[in-house]
Amino acid sequence: MRLDGKVAIVTGASRGIGREIAVQLAGQGASVVINYTKNKEAAEETLTAVKAAGGRGIIVQADVKNLSACENMVKSALEIYNKVDILVNNAGITRDNLTLRMKPAEWQEVIDTNLTGAFNCVKAVLRPLLKQKSGGRIINIASVVGLAGNIGQANYAAAKAGLIGMTKTLARELAGRQITVNAVAPGFIATEMTAVLTPEIKENLQRQIPLGRMGTTKDVAYLVAFLASEQAAYITGQVIAVDGGMTMQ
Repeated sequence: MRLDGKVAIVTGASRGIGREIAVQLAGQGASVVINYTKNKEAAEETLTAVKAAGGRGIIVQADVKNLSACENMVKSALEIYNKVDILVNNAGITRDNLTLRMKPAEWQEVIDTNLTGAFNCVKAVLRPLLKQKSGGRIINIASVVGLAGNIGQANYAAAKAGLIGMTKTLARELAGRQITVNAVAPGFIATEMTAVLTPEIKENLQRQIPLGRMGTTKDVAYLVAFLASEQAAYITGQVIAVDGGMTMQ
């Protein structure tokens, strides 16, 4: 499951799931473009981890809400590596609130980052990806919230559900060019986002998970690395939950 010679862009790679994805891809031999929005120091820590895994990479600042910024990010990757093979749309934020209390700005910021941001990155990478005529991988990090909903997260759930719909459409549009498009839907993963939860809330969440524990960033990153590999060449248009069985049908 090696990725030697491949070039991957990972958005939101300065921490959490994005950082672990960057490290796993690098460990399999890919060169990684580490995207961040504000925290350059954290992005540099990711780069250090990428190098420690035996890989190489660069850090590129870009706010995915801005199409021009996404285009410049892809341009930077092409200038250094001459190609892009893999795009992982991981960048995301939360602005949780009950719908009755949710401010329009809280709704819009999440949609703009989590959904439109992924669209912008796809738009920016598609022409060079198609021009290469060597296939490719687009992997969108969705969420089980996009499958099942969650109280206080109408904005986040809507964005992630939209990302799942976009995944399936892109898979159909790009299959003829041997570009696969899949979505990974993490459940409750131990990250900075979940670290703020009280022990009581965490305990209650774990009771809902058949495997009885929260997931780790590695649980998600291992799947992303597989979907990025040649071994996953016949998988496209799929939404794979990494949730300990929480949303099984």
